[in-house]
Amino acid sequence: MQRHYGLDWLRIGAFAILILYHVGMVFVPWDFHAKLPGAWWVAVPMMASNPWRLSLLFLVSGYASRALMLRNKAAWRFARQRSLRLLVPLAFGIAVIVPVQPWVELCQKYGYPAGFGHFWVHDYFRFGAIGPLFLPAWNHLWFVGYLWAYTLALAAGALLLPQVVRQALQALFAWTMRGPALLAVPIAWMVMVNFQLFPGARETHALAGDWVAHFSYFPAFLFGYALACAPQTLAALVRWWKPSAALAVAAYALVAGIEIRWPGSTMPHPWGIVFSAARAVEAWAAIAALIGYADGHWNRDRPSRRLLTEAVFPFYIVHQSIIVLVAFWIAPLGWPGWLAFPVLVAATVAGCCAFYFVGRAIGPLRPLIGLRRHASRRTHVDPRPAIA
Repeated sequence: MQRHYGLDWLRIGAFAILILYHVGMVFVPWDFHAKLPGAWWVAVPMMASNPWRLSLLFLVSGYASRALMLRNKAAWRFARQRSLRLLVPLAFGIAVIVPVQPWVELCQKYGYPAGFGHFWVHDYFRFGAIGPLFLPAWNHLWFVGYLWAYTLALAAGALLLPQVVRQALQALFAWTMRGPALLAVPIAWMVMVNFQLFPGARETHALAGDWVAHFSYFPAFLFGYALACAPQTLAALVRWWKPSAALAVAAYALVAGIEIRWPGSTMPHPWGIVFSAARAVEAWAAIAALIGYADGHWNRDRPSRRLLTEAVFPFYIVHQSIIVLVAFWIAPLGWPGWLAFPVLVAATVAGCCAFYFVGRAIGPLRPLIGLRRHASRRTHVDPRPAIA
């Protein structure tokens, strides 16, 4: 398989949006580990990416998993390679990177009296609760844990399903996912998940029992896996990207309008139903438009692509801890949002860059921050797909 540079650029862009989104979480009324004075209207631009950013990342990871599966040849080798690449930084993140987040939350919201050193040594690894928080925690690194679980499920399917069954499933995907069905079927699935399978349920990111998340993200992961060997589906996404984009914009306009009319409150019937349905439409229409556009316009390499592709995973590992800690530090200053927001963004980007460039230069640290143990010495274009 050839590397799809367009999906590389999508992954880079989605993680950049994720950093801005988590900075925005400091200012909106929604619950977060650290809070600064904000305004309800901040939620409106955040909803432009809220429905689709994570599903897109799982889809891109599924696409890359197909290439990795083919390269490793055996499903058990694929599972071993992905487990090492995901579980090592996950364990490091839980033990070293994440702890500052519950410490800040306990200090800011619940009056925890001790410093971070005492918290980390005496309280963080208790495998029990302090107030409402169960420790230790993985917080934003739930994405890595879920990706590992989906990877194991994929490897198990490759081992247990006969080749003829897998080929039939791939053919069924290619036959179904073309034309209007490429929009209608995934949207119908998302609506069914929200309204029939798990009405009123919310994601918990606890892995066990988080069915509304699994029924949303695992199909996206499998879609990406199948898409990697379905050129006709990719071509259909290219043909349909403009209608998909128009549908996504219209759905977002409806979502934003309802949020502006009833900010941060329970929406009266039937507007709550309309809001959820519009989010489902926005989610898949945006993903379809972005993939189609990326294949048609961004599927080319640039000198910065390899560096950014490698930096994404380390950035993801550390970014939320930097946001939470800096927000905690500047909270006593009482800065207005127009000043605090760019300071948080600048501090987060600077901290992520330092984490990445220092970590990549020290061999033993590379696997801990999600990089290969040895830097590539290849001079030609890297054919390997990107994956968190």
